[in-house]
Amino acid sequence: MFFSGDPSTRKRVDLGGRSSKERDRQKLLEQTRLERSKRNLLRQQNSAAIKIQKCFRGRKEVEAERSKVRENFLKTYGKRCHPVDRQCFGPDSDFLRQLLFFFNPTYTTDVSVLVETCRSLLEFVRASGDIVSLFAGTEYASNPALVRYRVKKYVHACIRAVYGNRNKLRDQLFMESEKSCTSAILLLDAVTLLIDLRLPWACSTVTYLLQNNIYSLFREIVLIGKERSFPASNRVVSSFEHVLALITSHIGQSTCTCPSVDPKCCFPSQILTIPFLWRFFPHLKEVFASPSVSRHYFHQMTLCMKDHINVLPPDIAIDLPGYAILLGNLLEVVGLAFAQPESFTMAVDFATVVTFLLKALPSLQSSNMGSKEMSEDDMVIDDEQTEKVLNSGLEQQITNAIDARFLLQLTTVLLGGFSPLNGSHSGQFDEKHVAAVSAVCAFLHATFNILPLERIMTVLAYRTELVPVLWNFMKQCHENQKWSSLSEQSPYLPADAPGWLLPLSVFCPVYKHMLMIVDNEEFYEQEKPLSLKDIRCLIVILRQALWQLLWLNPTVPTNFGKSTTDIFAMKKHPLEFLQHRVCVVASELLSQLQDWNNRRQFTPPSEFHADGVNEYFISQAMMENTRANDILKQAPFLVPFTSRAKIFTSQLAAARERNGSSGLFARHRFRIRRDQILEDAFNQLNALSEEDLRGLIRVTFVNELGVEEAGIDGGGIFKDFMENITRAAFDVQYGLFKETADHLLYPNPGSGLIHDQHLQYFHFLGTILAKAMFEGILVDIPFATFFLSKLKQKYNYLNDLPSLDPELYRHLIFLKHYEGDVSDLELYFVIVNNEYGEHTEEELLPRGKSIRVTNENVITFIHLVANHRLNFQIRQQSSHFLRGFQQLIQREWIDMFNEHELQLLISGSLDGIDIDDLRAHTNYTGGYHKEHYVIDMFWEVVKNFSLENQRKFLKFVTGCSRGPLLGFKYLEPLFCIQRAGGNASDEALDRLPTSATCMNLLKFPPYRSKEQMEQKLLYAINADAGFDLS
Repeated sequence: MFFSGDPSTRKRVDLGGRSSKERDRQKLLEQTRLERSKRNLLRQQNSAAIKIQKCFRGRKEVEAERSKVRENFLKTYGKRCHPVDRQCFGPDSDFLRQLLFFFNPTYTTDVSVLVETCRSLLEFVRASGDIVSLFAGTEYASNPALVRYRVKKYVHACIRAVYGNRNKLRDQLFMESEKSCTSAILLLDAVTLLIDLRLPWACSTVTYLLQNNIYSLFREIVLIGKERSFPASNRVVSSFEHVLALITSHIGQSTCTCPSVDPKCCFPSQILTIPFLWRFFPHLKEVFASPSVSRHYFHQMTLCMKDHINVLPPDIAIDLPGYAILLGNLLEVVGLAFAQPESFTMAVDFATVVTFLLKALPSLQSSNMGSKEMSEDDMVIDDEQTEKVLNSGLEQQITNAIDARFLLQLTTVLLGGFSPLNGSHSGQFDEKHVAAVSAVCAFLHATFNILPLERIMTVLAYRTELVPVLWNFMKQCHENQKWSSLSEQSPYLPADAPGWLLPLSVFCPVYKHMLMIVDNEEFYEQEKPLSLKDIRCLIVILRQALWQLLWLNPTVPTNFGKSTTDIFAMKKHPLEFLQHRVCVVASELLSQLQDWNNRRQFTPPSEFHADGVNEYFISQAMMENTRANDILKQAPFLVPFTSRAKIFTSQLAAARERNGSSGLFARHRFRIRRDQILEDAFNQLNALSEEDLRGLIRVTFVNELGVEEAGIDGGGIFKDFMENITRAAFDVQYGLFKETADHLLYPNPGSGLIHDQHLQYFHFLGTILAKAMFEGILVDIPFATFFLSKLKQKYNYLNDLPSLDPELYRHLIFLKHYEGDVSDLELYFVIVNNEYGEHTEEELLPRGKSIRVTNENVITFIHLVANHRLNFQIRQQSSHFLRGFQQLIQREWIDMFNEHELQLLISGSLDGIDIDDLRAHTNYTGGYHKEHYVIDMFWEVVKNFSLENQRKFLKFVTGCSRGPLLGFKYLEPLFCIQRAGGNASDEALDRLPTSATCMNLLKFPPYRSKEQMEQKLLYAINADAGFDLS
């Protein structure tokens, strides 16, 4: 009863609360369940063993019986089948019954017997010409089932014999039948004879072959045989090709009653996935291209395209995926099919299939040759993104097939029946019209993301009716609000997706390409390719589409397209990628139309502005990483210019605040000689770092006598310095810049002949201009538009040439519309430069001196000339100017504005000075107030000044001849008029007005008359005495 130290006697307690009886019951149930499972498994194993044994015994007995029949057959007929006559093929003979029963393609004797049988069959048919009576006797209808059975088994045996001995017969398979009687040719010729469509058993025989996966056997035969060399002549048609062509074409015939077969076993899946098929079988290519055959197979592929992963056979090699091989073969053959009449339905199915295959295609090397670098974001380890690189030959097959002729055929077949001039006034489009537009747009959208655009854009723009037909469709949908008809009927879009997505994804890049080549007369006067009224409608469509995608219903992530390749994105998120693509191309086109409107206005600038831009949007746009800020970067024209200018001003102010540029103490002080202003500024400014350039800089001027001018630089002297240095540096007499006929400045292509350090000076001038913009100083420098485009890193085109050389432009336009033979003009791909009397020739193309300009290449010549003058000649100067400019002004700030708006940021408004606005934002001190009689006279006098004198007055009091971009409300500090002279004595009233430009302050005596006031003001503002006068 006491603890003995032995723990074994202690009672065990189950802390889970279960009794030992319950635990025992659970163990018993589990043990019973396991035993039952073992018994079931044992019964299944015994049953399976019995079935296997039964099957084995049956097969063994059948094989034994076949051996007996074979032995008797050989005793009767021998290996050469010499006693065989016509009766042996009849329904009452045992010859075919025995042969078909024991035939085994792995037995050499059986194959020999079958070959000899085929030889006899061919001889009998050649002799009599009647094959039906040979197999059916006197009357086919008396026993058709037996005849059909024997024929289909016989044909199948012949093909099995070829397949089973394909390695031995590989050299015979693709020989011309008329020149040889080898075993393979005899077997295949017999098949050709028996599956003729005119024979009563043709459909049952072909159906039996298809059900027995005959195309898989053919595929293996071709893959073995294609390793050998094929005859070079396209006229050679082998027996194997005859058989393949007969079976392939049989299905598409109107008399064919064959039921459909498993898509995995059909011709497209098994045969069209053989690499470079048409090289080996040119006759089969012609057969497949026939209307009935191609229409059948394209429709069949359309029905099962969504299951292509399960339908196509395993890939031959990692760089030869089945879908890419199928795509290449289809593209190569479809040109023949399009040449046939009534091919619209086939073309729609073709576009559907090929679009699907293109989307699965990896990025082609030929489309990425220009991009050698890859960002870190693109280096994503993903199986689907990095898995496949196409075989170079296959890639070449695909890219070569999508050529000018193919694109012309496709668009003509699909869109040729829809005139661009005759629209559906009711807004209702029939299914055929919607199907055509949907198919073309889906195919081209996929193609644009696979192939280099320059290969196909010119063809689509100038040799097809794509743009006018698409525009007519889009216009009718827009005017009648029928966009939903496209998304409801199109297989490429979800039913709730905007119907304008697909048309815009194709129309925008093609029309944009057209605008690069169209000249001003065609666009404005002839109104080609679209009328100005239609363009105004197009602007509305593009504006609304962009606003919906970017602001109202944004579905594309902000980082979409940045961390993945286009092809990868298209496969993973097709709808999101389509929306992203439309955002990009619509934005580019709308920006280009805005440039045309700036050249010659055909619509109010406000037409480019989105209706929903409000104060909330502007406040959001000022913050980084917001949707509104992203819109400002991608489609800035949707926001009014004044709002963008406010954002730009706030960005500059924030940058100055970060760098202490608004402080009272300058990091650097320049001592500038007025007669050496450019050289002094060049030496002193180039010594500053990029960080120092953003800081405060103060200037002291030294006059011609070497004496420092009076005045402390509070900002006004620096403004005067900026105006003077820009006036000196951009003066055409200095040789760095030249003037156009409209007195607009652009870099002098021959600047290197004048200044050894000309490129360093261009870098310096870019910094000077950027510093002026950074500090909010307007400079009166009118730049040529084609040069301002270089600040935006844009490319100039033919329509920019009139601003540089209107005479050259007229000559090129004359050449463009020349109706005769251009080669008679003796022009070559060479341009002559004339700089300061030096004539030099430059080739526009390699060996251009030997390439004559013809009617075929005249457009290329015209654009190469324009490119040379607008881009190539000033490339070095523009590049260095841009580097200096971007030291202070970020590219994303400038990208918010077009070239016309950029000129306004640099120089201010070209319109007159708004004196009323200046008066409304003026302060008064020293006894003056806004209702003082002297002030009333002052504003009357200033308002009556000429525009030139008003600018001189503004320069006198602020240091700049132009007002702030957004009005005098933004003048910092506000303009102020201070009473000067104390009492109104004659001596005091004889003084001139003075100013302190650093404070925007006018010290103005209380003159008694308007005449005296005007005289004194004009004298002061025209004295041009620097800061000594104040």
